[in-house]
Amino acid sequence: MALFSGILLAFGLMAAVGSPPAGAGTILPPLPTAPEGDVPGVNVWSCKPTAQRPEPVVIVHGTFGDRRHLLERLERSIKAAGFCVFALDYGNRATGDIATSAKELKAFVAKVLSATGASKVSMVGHSQGGMMPRYYIKFLGGAKHVDDLVGIAPSNHGTKLLPTTANNPLAPLVPGLVCVSCNQQAYGSAFLAHLNAGDETPGKVSYTQIESKDDEVVVPYTSAFLKPGPRTTNVLLQDLCPNVFADHLLIPNNKVTIEVTLNALTRPGPASKSYRPAC
Repeated sequence: MALFSGILLAFGLMAAVGSPPAGAGTILPPLPTAPEGDVPGVNVWSCKPTAQRPEPVVIVHGTFGDRRHLLERLERSIKAAGFCVFALDYGNRATGDIATSAKELKAFVAKVLSATGASKVSMVGHSQGGMMPRYYIKFLGGAKHVDDLVGIAPSNHGTKLLPTTANNPLAPLVPGLVCVSCNQQAYGSAFLAHLNAGDETPGKVSYTQIESKDDEVVVPYTSAFLKPGPRTTNVLLQDLCPNVFADHLLIPNNKVTIEVTLNALTRPGPASKSYRPAC
């Protein structure tokens, strides 16, 4: 409980969420997002992709996150590399049903494609934001619209910190009846079993997963990785730079994470397995 209290405090949400009274409703009340607006250069709807950077990049935040916080350096770096960059808020800070959030992502991608004239987007997502787009790709027709999916500490196979039983030790702060997506991201949940059944990497999408041994939310950290394949690269930061420290909240803005992300976005296929960033 202390772990997720810390995550909520990191976003300034403790006062907004609090502890729901007995018999509270089944969803969280509307939660505030990024009152200061977008990172400069992000969500500029007049941006047009170039021949060198033909796919706009959609940034997808994680549970309790929003389109800006924890993602500023990542967004600026992708923008500086020449991409049109877009970011959405979804699912009441990604606490709602993940399949419903994936429908919001589908609508956002359609808006980006219409505005930019591009045929495909690439996606970079943190935590749930690295996993949820896989639902869009696999079940909502996203495979034909996505070139790259880069998951940063993605909850692809969930976390053992979130039991699905009624005796959830995280209650009453984030019980499953309130934070629907929390229980859906529990290791062994029915949602994840459905998502991961059969082909974990469908379509012609290139899949890159970036994870850290220091991740204290996606537990075990290996649950972030997808089954090996020709369009799949699983990256453990400490294999590249042994002394790097990046916990679940810090990893999106880590220099090595960003370098691997840009490697994935600027070459055909996923991040190169032989790529070695500066440590």
